[in-house]
Amino acid sequence: MIYRALKTIRLYHNIKQSELAEIFGMSKSYLSEIESGKKTVNFDILESYSKQFEIPVSSLIFFSEELNSPSKKKVAEKFRLVFADKILKIMEWSVERNEEKETEN
Repeated sequence: MIYRALKTIRLYHNIKQSELAEIFGMSKSYLSEIESGKKTVNFDILESYSKQFEIPVSSLIFFSEELNSPSKKKVAEKFRLVFADKILKIMEWSVERNEEKETEN
């Protein structure tokens, strides 16, 4: 889910993947792999997104599937994952809506 959050945050801010890759000093293909979940997201990547979009790293970690919890079946963990998914759906809807408006103009 973290990769989905990172991509959605970028899209929400209307920044192209190539632009962000340049800002981060990485290749567009590497950023694409991060945002598609093919590459592992490390702390440095989270910190880069945090600085670029002025979002606390702790807020980004909220979207991580694993928090080194011994049991993922706890009610609080399930709630967190459902809640994080709902937040992302709202952000994705907002991005799609903005894209539709841009297309109409």
